[in-house]
Amino acid sequence: MIGLLLQFWRHLLVLILLMMLFGLIGARAIKLQVTDRDFLQSQGEARMERVDSISASRGMILDRNGEPLAVSAPLTTLWADPRLFGQENVPELAKALGVTQQWLSQRTSTQKSFVYLKRHMVPEDAAAILDLKMTGVFGQIEYKRFYPAGEVTAQIIGLTNVDEAGQEGIELAFNDVLEGEDGKKRVLKDLYGRTVRDVESIKAVSPGENLYLTVDQNLQYLAYRELKAAVTQYHATAGSLVMMDVTTGEILAMVNQPSFNPNNRANLVYAQARNRSVTDAIEPGSVVKALTLAAALESGKLKPTSEFNTSPGYRRYDGHTIRDTRDYGKLSMTDVLVKSSNIGASEIALTVGGEEVWKVFYDLGLGQVSGIGLPGESAGLLPNRPNWKDIETATFSYGYGLTVTPLQLVVAYAAIANNGVKVQPMMIRDGTSTVSKRVLSESTATKMQSMLEQVVLKGTGRAAQSALYRIAGKTGTSHKVGPEGYNDNRYVGTFAGFAPVSNPRLAMILIIDDPQGEKYYGGEIAAPAFGRIMEAALQLLNVAPDQALSDGAAFVASELEVAL
Repeated sequence: MIGLLLQFWRHLLVLILLMMLFGLIGARAIKLQVTDRDFLQSQGEARMERVDSISASRGMILDRNGEPLAVSAPLTTLWADPRLFGQENVPELAKALGVTQQWLSQRTSTQKSFVYLKRHMVPEDAAAILDLKMTGVFGQIEYKRFYPAGEVTAQIIGLTNVDEAGQEGIELAFNDVLEGEDGKKRVLKDLYGRTVRDVESIKAVSPGENLYLTVDQNLQYLAYRELKAAVTQYHATAGSLVMMDVTTGEILAMVNQPSFNPNNRANLVYAQARNRSVTDAIEPGSVVKALTLAAALESGKLKPTSEFNTSPGYRRYDGHTIRDTRDYGKLSMTDVLVKSSNIGASEIALTVGGEEVWKVFYDLGLGQVSGIGLPGESAGLLPNRPNWKDIETATFSYGYGLTVTPLQLVVAYAAIANNGVKVQPMMIRDGTSTVSKRVLSESTATKMQSMLEQVVLKGTGRAAQSALYRIAGKTGTSHKVGPEGYNDNRYVGTFAGFAPVSNPRLAMILIIDDPQGEKYYGGEIAAPAFGRIMEAALQLLNVAPDQALSDGAAFVASELEVAL
């Protein structure tokens, strides 16, 4: 009997204890679910909610006709949280990524919460790895720049780094316009950092603005092909070409050699990334004679028929001798340009005065940046002297003692073609009006147009003739400077001009730097390519021909009279 009572009380005690336990659990549950519900929910969400960045796509760069020159493609970047990633997954993940196990093991053996595994993967390839559902491995959308025209537009477009920040060219100069602004969103993530769902948008993505260039992709391809062919033919070190609309200042083509492929940077040499057309200043040689003669006409002291005696083919100034390629005897101002006489140009400059010549050079844009807005632009060197020595004035007149960029030269020639009005060159089509300034009288410009046409018709520029268009221009050949002064065996060949003469539309400069071989004069190596490019470019622009040669083909002189 006593045993039964003890057993009863034990069962009762256990029951009471169980009821008390369930009561405590119930009370705790009520507290958590009712009293502390809002607090606990906010704390839980705080531990699961995160703010993620939404990458903004970079604006496109397009040519004047809307053809893409730089676009951004969405790709997937894989990353890991080493704190969550299990080292047992290293062999499988390393094989999928195409990396060594040692590299991946070292990469993920850290207390950091974020490490890149592989950037800019094809989305399908990245998805295959993410489908393995390895803890601590994640993917995010990033953008990578692609350049459809490749090396043809490489130096003007430039390039971006792996984070799509501009490093060269237009990409750098207009990075703030192109880059856009990332967005932000609040998301819920699970214990392993995987996004469960989007909660809300915090900040909308602001894509970068598209940028329209003045460049015509068809003209760019044409110019690049011909320049590359000329540089290759004459085994030159480099070359540059700039084509400009003489009335608007729009740059229609700007190409350089050597170039590079911005889509494959494995063997990129950054020296090839610079835009030589705006960064490299050279002593221009005889192409400057046209500017010297313009200064003479502008002074009112001389006219195209004014004569100068260049015999016996050399002249001494301040103990220094300058020479022509032969004794030309008496030459008119026009013939000085046609024959490219150094002595004639020197005598003309001395008649006018070094200061007056310098002023016209400066007004035409030499010695100053153009305002085009491209990075690394050189102002060149245009020294002004308080007292000009005769030898300084003389060498200045035919392109020595100063340095200019290809862009500066094309702007100067465009001013002559535009009846004396210089326009500021532009590369961006943003609706801004043309900035222009009269720098030569219309009378001077018109006379220079006629004189420069004579250079092509019967002078050193005959190889630039076209069967369809009247072309005006000037050749130039300058010695390169070496460690011990001017090098007798290294040259820069140049041709600068415009067309059609009856109503000028395009100005262009073509430079062949350091050609190797017997041919090196500008009239031999630069003029032929200039004529071909100018003719084809005007046809592409549907400019009506203003001449037709009887034989239906461009005339190329068999024996060129060429001079420095």
